[in-house]
Formats: sequence, structure tokens, C-alpha cells
Amino acid sequence: MIYLSIKFAPKLLRMRKLGFIAAVVFLAACSNAEQKADNAAEEPIEEEVEAVVQNATYGAEIDGSSAKPASGLLAELQASEIDSIQTTVVGTIEKVCQVKGCWMTMKVSDDESMHVSFKDYGFFVPKDIDGKECVISGYAHIETMSVEELRHYAEDEGKSEEEIAQITEPETSLSFVADGVIVKDYAVAEAAETTEASMKE
Repeated sequence: MIYLSIKFAPKLLRMRKLGFIAAVVFLAACSNAEQKADNAAEEPIEEEVEAVVQNATYGAEIDGSSAKPASGLLAELQASEIDSIQTTVVGTIEKVCQVKGCWMTMKVSDDESMHVSFKDYGFFVPKDIDGKECVISGYAHIETMSVEELRHYAEDEGKSEEEIAQITEPETSLSFVADGVIVKDYAVAEAAETTEASMKE
């Protein structure tokens, strides 16, 4: 028996070593699996984005039911014999500031547009509403824009340096300072992030 124990001792040692190595590998795999599970639980889960088509309001709440066509605004302003008028008009957006959405232009005729800014820069509009019908409420007036202002707006539009350099004269046009804006039939994206903590609530 002593002979057999001595003879098989190396094999027993190798088997013990293999068993030890297998145990270490198993424990390491379990540890990695637990770590991945913990990380997955901590990472936010993004839900599917749904586009909800609705009339989106920016700035003050306004009533668009009595809005007049923007095409008649210039004649109304000229007939008033005052510098500005308070009114609510509806028209199609032609351009939007591509930096922050801090201004836009609204078509008033086939070849003319009205510059629309927002009162005290208190709100901005989405940058992808060109071509959308909008209702705006606020003050309309005739304004002379300097070359510097015109170049600034051209830069916001993303025009080239050559196009900006071609602006050399002031421009008198119809302008509007809006208190509130309604973008009609605008697809508002709704997305939510859910963490493990919020899922438990």
C-alpha cells in the first residue's frame, strides 16, 4: 500500500493542481459575470423614441384662432400710420437660425420674407421647422437692418464667406418680435431614460 501511494502521488498532485486551476477559472468567470450584470443594471436603458405630431407652443401661450394671414401684415402696418402694431399672424416658415433657433423668417409674399425674433431672447424654436406653418403673436414693425446685422444673420444661416462679403448695403424690411409661437403639426420626439433605481419606483 505504501508503494502504491508513492507510485500514484505525482498523479494525485497533478489532479489536485488541475482541480485548483479549474476552481480559480470558475470563480473568475463568475466574478466577471456578476460584474457585467452589475454594470448592465447601472447603465440607463433607452426606450424607443416616439414622434408625437401636435401643435407645439414656444414662449407664451397664445390663441391662434384669430390669427390673420402674414401676407396682409405690411399693408396693415402701413395703414396704421404708427411705428408698430400688436397682432397675431399665421404663415409659413422659410428659414431658421441653425445655431440656436433664436430667429426665423416667415414668408409674407412669393418674393418677400419677414424676420422674426423672440422677445428678450426668452425662448428658441426647433431648427427643423422650415416649411412648417406657424402662428406668431407679438409686435410687427418696419426695421432697417445694418450691414453688420445682415452679415450676422447670413452667418447663422450657414452662408459662405463669399456670400456674406456680398452684403454691402443696409436693408429695410418687415420685422416681428414674437411673445409666443405655435408650430402646427410638429412631430415632437419623446424619449426617456430609465435606470435601475427608477425601475424600482
